[in-house]
Formats: sequence, C-alpha cells, structure tokens
Amino acid sequence: MAKLIKLTNMNTGTVKFFNETKGYGFIKEDESDNEYFVHVSGVIDKISENDKVTFDLEEGRKGLNATNVRLA
Repeated sequence: MAKLIKLTNMNTGTVKFFNETKGYGFIKEDESDNEYFVHVSGVIDKISENDKVTFDLEEGRKGLNATNVRLA
C-alpha cells in the first residue's frame, strides 16, 4: 500500500467528472488547469459535475489525488 504524503492545502477547482456509482472522478484545478483523480473516500460533501470545490492534494499510488474535497 502506498504511503500518502500531504502536499498542499486549500486548492480550488471544478469537478470535471464524478461517477457516484463507481466512486471516483476528476477535478480540474483553477490555478493550473491540472486534473486530479478523486475517490469517494476523499470526498466530504456530496459533489457533482461542474461544482466548485476546495481540496487538498496527496501523493497516491499513481500520482496526486484530491482529498478532503468540499463544496466551495
């Protein structure tokens, strides 16, 4: 299992895609236009496509993941 390392706080972005049934999606960061994977386990508020959100980034097994995702 990969060790999660907290990298940054309070990024802002828009939910590009989120499939509640499959439990994952992607968030596009406002500042850089980078996209980050988000798993349902990292979501605090219920999110949907096009929602504005704040989130933290953590290093996961396959790169950076959005965690602590909340509606902005």
